[in-house]
Amino acid sequence: MNKILIRKLLVILVVTGLAIISFTPLSKKVRLGLDLKGGVHLVLGVQTDDAVRLQTETVSEQVRQALKDKGITVTTKPAMSDFTIEGVPAANDQTFRAIVEPLVNTSFDREPGPNGSYLFRMKPNVLVQTRADAVTQAIQTIERRVNELGVSEPTITPYGNAGNQIMVQLPGVTDVAHAKEIIKNTAMLELKIVAAGPTTDEASLLQAYGGQVPPDMQVVQGTSGSGTDTTRGFYLVRKVAAVTGRDLRNASAGLDENNGPMVRFSLNREGVAKFSVVTSENVGKQLAIILDNQVQSAPVIQGAIRSEDASITGRFTRQEVADLALMLRSGALPASLTYLEQREVGPTLGQDSIRSGVIASITGLLLVTAFMLLYYRLAGINAFVSVTLNLVILLGIMAYLHAVMTLPGIAGFILTIGMGVDSNVLIFERIREELQKKKSARQAVAAGFDRVFITIVDTHVASLIAAVFLLQFGTGPIRGFATTLMAGLVSNIFTSVFVSRTVFEFVLSRRPAGSSQLSI
Repeated sequence: MNKILIRKLLVILVVTGLAIISFTPLSKKVRLGLDLKGGVHLVLGVQTDDAVRLQTETVSEQVRQALKDKGITVTTKPAMSDFTIEGVPAANDQTFRAIVEPLVNTSFDREPGPNGSYLFRMKPNVLVQTRADAVTQAIQTIERRVNELGVSEPTITPYGNAGNQIMVQLPGVTDVAHAKEIIKNTAMLELKIVAAGPTTDEASLLQAYGGQVPPDMQVVQGTSGSGTDTTRGFYLVRKVAAVTGRDLRNASAGLDENNGPMVRFSLNREGVAKFSVVTSENVGKQLAIILDNQVQSAPVIQGAIRSEDASITGRFTRQEVADLALMLRSGALPASLTYLEQREVGPTLGQDSIRSGVIASITGLLLVTAFMLLYYRLAGINAFVSVTLNLVILLGIMAYLHAVMTLPGIAGFILTIGMGVDSNVLIFERIREELQKKKSARQAVAAGFDRVFITIVDTHVASLIAAVFLLQFGTGPIRGFATTLMAGLVSNIFTSVFVSRTVFEFVLSRRPAGSSQLSI
């Protein structure tokens, strides 16, 4: 046996060994998709109107506050994608434009109206981008939340052609209701100065304001009191938040001084600066901690707070505190979500799919081997070795890439068997032709592999291009099939050309030089 052949055999052993190490043990190294492991498939609709409305209200309030700071009092009326400003004095019209223009010129078009009013309409391109950004941000937020839930290999992608739908697949999830609650909860945290309250009813709260909510204020419901002595109440708070969830750096569950559940959170540098200013300017006032438009607590500011650490207390259970900390860490959703579709896959169905796929693969391999042995005699053993190593290496590649195994992926495995057989048939038929020309076995094998090599590469490259397009533009099961197909194409070139040829050379190395005896 020459040195080159020994090196080839070592390469095959090393590649096979690495593949086996990559997928061993199967239960831990090979990740199963929803259709094999069981879990839940959800389709969510993103209410992008919420994001547009929030953007409009934010800009509207910024404009009103900027005008108020310059001594110009106006009335703002925000709608979904536009807002109206009324009461601009004619004498201050030039000043009004100079103040407002920097705040709205990139996002809103200004249209003059009667009696000192202006209509600001969101620009069409900004409207489209705001909706698209809401979907993108929702996907990112959901992904962070699901990852913290410990779900392995979730699928979270845009869905359908509507542009505002998201598909979420959670393999292995059993508590579907809890997962849905975590995903859907907006978790918008705001810290706002309390102007009045709490009172037991809204009428009492607004009595000092003529029964009307001031334009820079809003009424929020929540709890008042502490410990077990708490009641529902109404608060009048400033509309503009001093600190929001966007200023958070981290959040975690903890215990307060009474060993009750609480959420600790820390602010980033910008949040600390905001918190320091608002607490120093409002000593003696209440600071409402508002979560999803509900006041959780409203402590009195005793002095300027320059620390980055704060906490949220209330009537929470330990599970609620853990969920709240998770949602705050992952960020608030930019818009509310609705569940449009839900399908649950039981683990039993997944196991049945795996069993059926394995039986189909083994049956296919055995039938193909039987045919190859009958038609090509002992050379069929070569085909069996080649195809078997092909499947082993394919499984190793899938495990190494952390690819998710799905039912279409199993179909890709079965297709790989077919591709391996097809390559071997091309090679064996070419070797037969060379033997019919009275060439020696070694010459026939060398010529057969050399002349078929380009054909095999061409067909595999063409299939690889198709698989790349499926991976790029497909979704869900199609991407799973494309991933398996690409890995199978790569492993098949190695086994059908390199491994199969090495097996022939090894067998022929045991025979006298010039022998033309080859069972094929």
